[in-house]
Amino acid sequence: MFKHSAKMLMIAGVAGMLALAGCSKSDSASGNASVGDQVKHQIIGIDPGAGLMKQTQQAMKDYGLDDWKLVEGSDAAMTAALDKAIKNEDPIIVTGWTPHWMFAKYKLKYLQDPKGSYGKDEEIHTVVRNGLKDDAPSAYAFLDNFNWTPDDMAVVMNAVVDGQKPEDAAADWVKNNADKVDAWVKDIPQESGKKIKLAYVAWDSEIASTNVVKQVLEQRLGYQVDMLQVEAGPMWAGIANGSADAMVAAWLPTTHKDYFDKYEGQFEDLGPNLKGTKLGLVVPEYMPIDSIEDLKTK
Repeated sequence: MFKHSAKMLMIAGVAGMLALAGCSKSDSASGNASVGDQVKHQIIGIDPGAGLMKQTQQAMKDYGLDDWKLVEGSDAAMTAALDKAIKNEDPIIVTGWTPHWMFAKYKLKYLQDPKGSYGKDEEIHTVVRNGLKDDAPSAYAFLDNFNWTPDDMAVVMNAVVDGQKPEDAAADWVKNNADKVDAWVKDIPQESGKKIKLAYVAWDSEIASTNVVKQVLEQRLGYQVDMLQVEAGPMWAGIANGSADAMVAAWLPTTHKDYFDKYEGQFEDLGPNLKGTKLGLVVPEYMPIDSIEDLKTK
């Protein structure tokens, strides 16, 4: 999940989302209102087509949050609402995932999920169209080798949040991590002038990884790279029908399970490029709740 969402998408729809962030600091501090009342029984979400939203809807069913509402928006609108709430020390509940720059900027915590609605920790996989190995063997070989850590990704994400263009932040990371990049492209010949299309969703994590992959393909292997920002469904469909060549943005086994199952056999899964992800409901550390179950009882 192009232009950086946290900068270019923030204007659209943010005003309405900010109003939903919660009630006033005095209301929260009074101790008279339940957590649900304090946040108007609303969870601030992201793009309606995101797998995280589907999992959150399931969590709401699992925990009996029948009178709660999951507010659709975007990554940018969610983080804008979170920022406003934290500045005012207001209560707020958002859909969250790791890696994400907001965990470096704010003091946050995941609500415990004893019912397992969000599943186990996930991996981000590299998925390519069928036939890419024959059509662009150097790109295929590099994509098969590509892997990095949440800490690596955080460097790029944080640079972008601080105002750097995604392509510049990625170029700096590639320059400063030459040994790692050398290992990715070792013994892979250049294929100068060949074109390749990378699909991705406008999540900060995928903006970071896709831009890094683009820089390596262009700088080291001579490819001409087009980046296609789409929603999750069209991203998977594009790989399956061949209108896109590759993505490094497949969250598995849970978030993108429906798409994986729908298009199985129409793509090649090259395995994880990043391990150590997490999904769930996130709140500021100052909120006196620790579990999703608390939303029903407190």
